[in-house]
Amino acid sequence: MYRSKSIAVVEDDTSLRDAMENLISSHGLNVYTFVSAESFLAQRDHIEIDCLITDVQMDGMGGVELFHILLKIGVATPVIFITAFEDERIHKRVMAAGAKGYFRKPFESQAMIDCIDQALAM
Repeated sequence: MYRSKSIAVVEDDTSLRDAMENLISSHGLNVYTFVSAESFLAQRDHIEIDCLITDVQMDGMGGVELFHILLKIGVATPVIFITAFEDERIHKRVMAAGAKGYFRKPFESQAMIDCIDQALAM
């Protein structure tokens, strides 16, 4: 049976989280949103995720730490990062570790959709 692809968005900014949910769902994908990395980790065993989009900097655990936890436990879900604060060292480090994208806020909607499509095609 065909299952629509599902994207998780971990973003502490309510307006961006809502905008991401609208953008992704309008592309025909299922979307799960989380206000924190901790809330995502608490639910990840209960949902099937095909791609994760996470903010780099959030209160509590940040997206980079979340990414490394997922890698450590063997979760191979493609990850795309978004950030308001460009840091070239973090950018290079996460891309070298296998991230599928890294976007500075604000970003072009079509560029994000293209990146999601590429991540889902792998």
